[in-house]
Amino acid sequence: MNDFPRWKYAIVAVVLLLGILYGLPNMFVQQPAVQITANHEATVDQALKDQVQGALEKAKLSFQSIDLNGRQLLVRFPFGATEQQSTAQEALRTELGDKYVVALNLASTVPGWMRAIGAREMPKGLDLQGGVHFLMEVDDKDVMEKQLQRYADDIRSTLRDKNIRYQSVGRGAQGLVVQLRSAEDRDAALAVIQSQVPDVAVANGAQVGDAYTLNASVKPEKITEIAQNTIRQNVATLNNRINALGVAEPLIQQQGDTRIAVELPGVQDTADAKRILGATATLEYHAVDENASALDAEKTGQISPDDKLYYRRERGVDGKPIPVLLKKKVIVSGDEMVDASSAPDPQSGLPAVSVVLNATGGRKMLDFTTQNVGKPMAVVYKETMPEVKIVDGKEVRSSKTTEEVINAATVNGVFSNRFLTTGLGSNKEASDLALMLRAGSLAAPVVIVEERVIGPSMGVDNINKGVKAVIIGLAAVLVFMALYYWLFGLIADIALFFNLVLLLAVMSAVGVTLTMPGIAGIVLTLGMAIDANVLICERIREELRNGSTPLAAIRAGYDKAWATILDANVTHLLAALALMTLGSGAIRGFGVTLFIGILTSMFTSVTVTHAITNLVHGGRKKLKGLSIGSGYVAAAAA
Repeated sequence: MNDFPRWKYAIVAVVLLLGILYGLPNMFVQQPAVQITANHEATVDQALKDQVQGALEKAKLSFQSIDLNGRQLLVRFPFGATEQQSTAQEALRTELGDKYVVALNLASTVPGWMRAIGAREMPKGLDLQGGVHFLMEVDDKDVMEKQLQRYADDIRSTLRDKNIRYQSVGRGAQGLVVQLRSAEDRDAALAVIQSQVPDVAVANGAQVGDAYTLNASVKPEKITEIAQNTIRQNVATLNNRINALGVAEPLIQQQGDTRIAVELPGVQDTADAKRILGATATLEYHAVDENASALDAEKTGQISPDDKLYYRRERGVDGKPIPVLLKKKVIVSGDEMVDASSAPDPQSGLPAVSVVLNATGGRKMLDFTTQNVGKPMAVVYKETMPEVKIVDGKEVRSSKTTEEVINAATVNGVFSNRFLTTGLGSNKEASDLALMLRAGSLAAPVVIVEERVIGPSMGVDNINKGVKAVIIGLAAVLVFMALYYWLFGLIADIALFFNLVLLLAVMSAVGVTLTMPGIAGIVLTLGMAIDANVLICERIREELRNGSTPLAAIRAGYDKAWATILDANVTHLLAALALMTLGSGAIRGFGVTLFIGILTSMFTSVTVTHAITNLVHGGRKKLKGLSIGSGYVAAAAA
């Protein structure tokens, strides 16, 4: 009698039931929805729900339900109502303003009791649901330049504190060059810098004329730390910007040492997304020079060293930009802003940005306004956009900075850390500026080196093709096994079906994002999974040819084939593990699917088929033959 313990039956039954339970959510179709989350100190409550319902009814938009869940409000729409979904998003953004983030989303229709036990559908990648993929490269040269300037200031301050005479501290070919008046001063400076500025490596340099020099460079470990901090800060800033953009479930992750991958599901306007992600925008407040003529400065080009010529955003009656002469000294800048929100000017109703400064910025603004009541102050908008151009077949990276005066008004009273900035062209411009000021500036400029846009219809087409590939691949294997190995082939087919169920269940439970490479991994797993059953069937055939009884042949077939199956799958697991750990993006997704599929196939191909085989044949004391292919219906030993 073929031996198969009851506890193994129990394990098989429990695993298969859990597989069905956790794989079932993938059969539920998601429906279009709008997700509303609170920004800053706003609250999501019943009052907001009533406000949203009123706005939708006012816009005559039909919806299925409005679900209030903690700090999130979800408005569900009927299946296929994507146009109403987009219209509702715009209407709710206008109604709710900057206090809330309104994002397009796909709402789950999985029953609540399933979600309560962690059973949920697999999230889909951009290639299956549509959206934008950006690969950005961080240019940290600007950060290093600023860091070197800071170290130069530290060295000057340290030398002054120690009364060490020096001629200059400036940039050199490999870092900083410190010029001193004597060899004694050089030696003293060397010791002081090494102890007071530990992040800098200092060495004696060549004598230049009557100057004794020291060469200072940033230590390699500090350069690595700065680079890592730069990319981390950029990832955090991009997270803030994307959250404020209104994108549900975005993906922002570091790739390698200098690149950041950004995936924005549901976003189709790449120009707007690129501008928000890559731009470095800020405001600067300058005093207007009333003692000089901006028109004369424009005509003659003669400008005081303390002034700079700017141009207003609006144009004059002749269509030409209006020049404005401002003091170079910045009163406060965007770095000193802690909050910004767009709101119409209460007096004029025009677009405006309400700005809140930190303590330092508030003190500077208070000092300026106290001394300059009745005098004009200008607001300069600065935006830096990264650019990539192809020149003579080579990629040339640069940046374009736009500076324009958006407002120049008289200071009517004293104020400090809270005030309103007007002069913006539209409500959207005010909202975008407030967004970038809230999110902060990027630590280093980023350049988009790769861009992919996938429309929602293409995503649906990819899903259909992927499902068709899985069905065709599965059907071909099922038919082959049934025709070639008969009853044992049908048993293998049952196990293969449960392998697919378990694979989907595990991927759903651990939250693996399903992509086209993932579907390819599923198809490949199904093809590879049947190899174990082929080995088992051929081993049973061999035992029958050697004269073993049918039950003994089954027992020996499973025992002897296991070592070969284990060796083959371990090598596959190592390859999948390498793809998971060393790969990124689509390659990693393929590796994850392959790794999980190998583990589930080892269970179903051996344990599940053994259990079914024992149920079919194990209870029969006299077994004359096995249905395992042509010529093996009757036992060879008979």
